[in-house]
Amino acid sequence: MSTTEDHGAAGGRAAVRLLQGYLWHPKDADVDLEHYLPHELDEAHVLWDAVNPPFAFFENGEPTAGQLFYQFTVLRLYDDKPGGEDLHGDAEKASEALNPLLDATPEGVGWQLWEDLREL
Repeated sequence: MSTTEDHGAAGGRAAVRLLQGYLWHPKDADVDLEHYLPHELDEAHVLWDAVNPPFAFFENGEPTAGQLFYQFTVLRLYDDKPGGEDLHGDAEKASEALNPLLDATPEGVGWQLWEDLREL
C-alpha cells in the first residue's frame, strides 16, 4: 500500500492526526498530565481525554480496571496538506519531541502511541 494512496494527493486545508494512542496510570495515583505534557508541540496540538479502558487486560495479563486511561492525539493543521512522506516526517518529529516528556512522567504512567496520519 502506497503512502500517496493512503493520504491522497497533497494540497488543500487539512487537520491531520500525526500520532494516536493511549496514556494510563493507576486510578489512585495523583498524576496531573498538565504538569508533564504541553498542549502545543511546535506546530502540532496535543490532546488527551479520559476514556474507559480500551481493552480489559494488558499484554502481561494484568487487568486494566485499576487504571485511568486517556485517549491521546497529536494533530496538526495544514493550510496546504502535504504528501505522505512529509506527514510521516512531521509525525517522527512530534514523536521525538514527546519521548523525553513522556519519559519524565511519574513511575506508573504508561503509554502506547503510533503514527496515524489520518485526516480529521
